[in-house]
Amino acid sequence: MPVRRLAPPDVQPPTFAFSKANAEWAKAQTEKYPPGRQQSAIIPLLWKAQEQHGGWLPEAAIRHVAEFLGMAHIRALEVATFYTMFNLEPVGKFHVQLCGTTPCRLRGADDLEKVCKKRFGEQGRVTKDGTFSWVEVECLGACTNAPMVQINYDFYEDLDKKSFEDILDRLADGKKVKPGPQNGRQLSAPIGGPTTLTDKSIYEKR
Repeated sequence: MPVRRLAPPDVQPPTFAFSKANAEWAKAQTEKYPPGRQQSAIIPLLWKAQEQHGGWLPEAAIRHVAEFLGMAHIRALEVATFYTMFNLEPVGKFHVQLCGTTPCRLRGADDLEKVCKKRFGEQGRVTKDGTFSWVEVECLGACTNAPMVQINYDFYEDLDKKSFEDILDRLADGKKVKPGPQNGRQLSAPIGGPTTLTDKSIYEKR
């Protein structure tokens, strides 16, 4: 894993604070843990801070969460820089996480990467209109449906160059895109339908 660093000072906001609603939500999260264990809520609180700040986590937000939980800033920073679910630099309205692990590479992730580079440039950059950014990530756990990407909170699976381009075009045009497999399969079921236990007499006798 490459070293993950905070965004440059010129893009860091000077301050951050939870909104009233998010502060109440954060307090409720800490109450799920036994007394003295409130720091265990750091991951959901960092996630909520990232969500509030438009999809990325500035240093001020990390410090705010640390103070909210009564922990050293460096401890919160260690968590934020370790987990790739936390974006440490600005991201686009649609942040594409391209799975580059072996199953996806074997089934066409290279083509998807070429699409990203052609349309958006190198990873970690935000397009000039602020719409897109992309980054390669490790396994997202949808190996049966490789290759796949995660865009914001949704998975798009069983992709090829054309279907991926179509998804990006529709998002850019403000149109809805159905997440999940893009080749017509049902979830992770075999393409073309079931291949085992297809003899109906098995069930009729029961």
